[in-house]
Amino acid sequence: MGRHVRSVSIVVTDDHPVVLHGLVTLLSKNKTFKIIASCTGGPEAVEAIRTLKPDLALLDMNMPSLHGLQVLKAVVAENLAARIVFLAASPSDKEIVAAVASGAYGIILKESAPDSLISCLNAVAAGQKWLPADLVDGALARTRELRARVAGIETLLTSREIEVMLKVADGLSNKEVASQLNLSEGTVKVYLNSIYHKVGVRNRTSLANFATTYRDQSASNDMPY
Repeated sequence: MGRHVRSVSIVVTDDHPVVLHGLVTLLSKNKTFKIIASCTGGPEAVEAIRTLKPDLALLDMNMPSLHGLQVLKAVVAENLAARIVFLAASPSDKEIVAAVASGAYGIILKESAPDSLISCLNAVAAGQKWLPADLVDGALARTRELRARVAGIETLLTSREIEVMLKVADGLSNKEVASQLNLSEGTVKVYLNSIYHKVGVRNRTSLANFATTYRDQSASNDMPY
């Protein structure tokens, strides 16, 4: 008589119904896993994790209703036992670092083979972390390097340049920045060229990323990783 192996209960969440159906179908074929809820949004996922107390929760990292990281924070805050695994299309370095720092057990890319997802969930169910070095180590290294550059920004930029940088990071056009800071558009352009040169970026997107890191670091000097 074979030994009974307890199934691993799991909540699956993705805001794309077709993707969600595919995940449920894939996992349902594996006798290891028991799907106890499938959700299309973060709030539903939090409620399912809270009430059903699954062993694992497989979450789409980017959901419009509630970001996967917010779901993880809610799980941690309530001391729920579910181990969180993120399924992500193209996570940013910031998202990867935050996931690791907040206690995610796994991160797997949506482009991964189905067998890799099964291996990831099996590993996490056994208490192991699934945080691929090629994904996590690079994100950590780039984030540390960026934070190191940001740390000296107040000696590198003038207070006015910092104001302009933060306005641009908020998505304002040169005209809007000029209006809010009582400057001419030409002066804003001069400031931006100076900022690009000093910071070592080439476009507004890169500057916005830099500025966001500066803003985050100014709010908290603690580095949780």
